[in-house]
Amino acid sequence: MNFSSDNVSPICPEILAAIASQSDSSALPYGQDDETAKLDTAFSQLFETDCVVVPVATGTAANLIGLSNLVSPYGGVVCHHEAHINQTESTGVAFFGGGAKLLTMDGPSAKIEADRLDEFLSAQSNRGIHAVDPECVAITQATEFGAVYTVDEIHAIGRVCKTHDMRLFMDGARFANAVASLGCHPADITWKAGVDVLTFGATKNGALAVDAIVLFDKTLRKKTEKARKRGGHLFSKHRYLAVQLLAYLENDLWLKNARHANMAARLLGQSLTSLGARMVHIPQGNELFVRMDDDLAALLRAAGIIFRPWPAVGPGAYRFVTAWNSPLEAITTLPGDLNLA
Repeated sequence: MNFSSDNVSPICPEILAAIASQSDSSALPYGQDDETAKLDTAFSQLFETDCVVVPVATGTAANLIGLSNLVSPYGGVVCHHEAHINQTESTGVAFFGGGAKLLTMDGPSAKIEADRLDEFLSAQSNRGIHAVDPECVAITQATEFGAVYTVDEIHAIGRVCKTHDMRLFMDGARFANAVASLGCHPADITWKAGVDVLTFGATKNGALAVDAIVLFDKTLRKKTEKARKRGGHLFSKHRYLAVQLLAYLENDLWLKNARHANMAARLLGQSLTSLGARMVHIPQGNELFVRMDDDLAALLRAAGIIFRPWPAVGPGAYRFVTAWNSPLEAITTLPGDLNLA
């Protein structure tokens, strides 16, 4: 079993069938096709508000293009120092933002806390022409350490952003896992909390290659589409992105897949704990961070279990990530299977 990342998972059957359905006919290119025309309505129904959808093929493109229209070339984006945009997307924010700078802060489980954000923004204001002024706050749902912001936490951050006249961006590569964990309506942790732009992840949760930039501020559409084209992320055969997202939303497939992944993580946590591993964080989505001794790590690897060391959360820590297709029965029986080896 491969728990190195949810990116290792295959395409789920519903999305694969949707892609295949477009293989017998032609369509207008660059987003002028009939399937792309359905996206705004589909996402507006999901979030129960009018919104605009700009699809791209990767989560990195979604984050960087989505952020680029919320910050000026001489402005700053406040994020957690462990944020994906800071740790694993190279200098992409500066590149797509024309020089925009990341302003990092700390917080537990890779979360930004509203009161500390308020203090941080207050300390950054009025520093003069030589300084970088924050213009946007970026949070990740779920975070890089597998934590999920509650509804109240996001609303508190949204209020701080409003007080300081900041835009609010949400990296939602694992947004589905967060919603599945909270059991809330997706609107409750996005536009109702003041989120201007959301990246709605699908690639990690069963899609081939698509994430959606969801614009709750519809005035950003033209700028975002221009930035996508300039950045080389406008697909000619755009319908193949659109049908993935439409299939992903149909019959709440996005939530079904996420619930399975989250359940797999909980079961895996129980199995690993019974074997002597210790949880670094309480699992809330589909990521587990554990500490275990070298003997247990070697035993798991010998059994064909693939996982990764994760020193960012401390010495002797490892990350396991479950997916929409993780085998629940094999995860549950793992301790017994290892004892028989």
